[in-house]
Amino acid sequence: MKTRIKICGLTREEDVDAAVAAGADAIGFVFYPPSPRYVTPQRAAELAKRIPPFVDIVGLFVNEAPDVVRAASETLPINVLQLHGDEDAAYCRQFARPYLRAARVRPGLDLVEFAGSFPDARGLLLDAFVEGYGGGGHVFDWTLIPPNLPSFLVLSGGLTADNVGDAVRRVRPVAVDVSSGVEASKGIKDHSKIAAFVAAVRKADESI
Repeated sequence: MKTRIKICGLTREEDVDAAVAAGADAIGFVFYPPSPRYVTPQRAAELAKRIPPFVDIVGLFVNEAPDVVRAASETLPINVLQLHGDEDAAYCRQFARPYLRAARVRPGLDLVEFAGSFPDARGLLLDAFVEGYGGGGHVFDWTLIPPNLPSFLVLSGGLTADNVGDAVRRVRPVAVDVSSGVEASKGIKDHSKIAAFVAAVRKADESI
């Protein structure tokens, strides 16, 4: 099975072009103002014009007011919402739009129970637990992922071209999500790192 690839935190036209050219399946825009990768919906709409059909546009929000999420979804064609805060199931489903629910993985978190709380989620995105929101470029212990997780699994957290092949082979996620692992600096992507990351995922797919 082909592992889907999402490149997140895009802020520049040339980075969107590089991600698309490398073969990314999804492009993520961060609508969380404290993030160094934050873009306004208006800026994201300009960048989204460069994204061809059949490449998904993902909007990342953290504990955002529902009206803000709706307004962003009207400003650009968001295919999937990625909800990274403390949102409950009622919040997540109110937009009548596919969503990924992010979990910040740490010992003691029951991921089966967490996934069961969001039965209509398109998938569960697993990220490292750090103070604040987002994985901070850290890898979490993949052995904390239970084999009976009742949800499509998107793996995030500290992935790079050097470790993503091992992640794909060991975890077998349906998709991988990368941001800091393909950056030259926060919010600025390194095009060679993007190409290497995609190549590493495809090589791992071939070995499975």
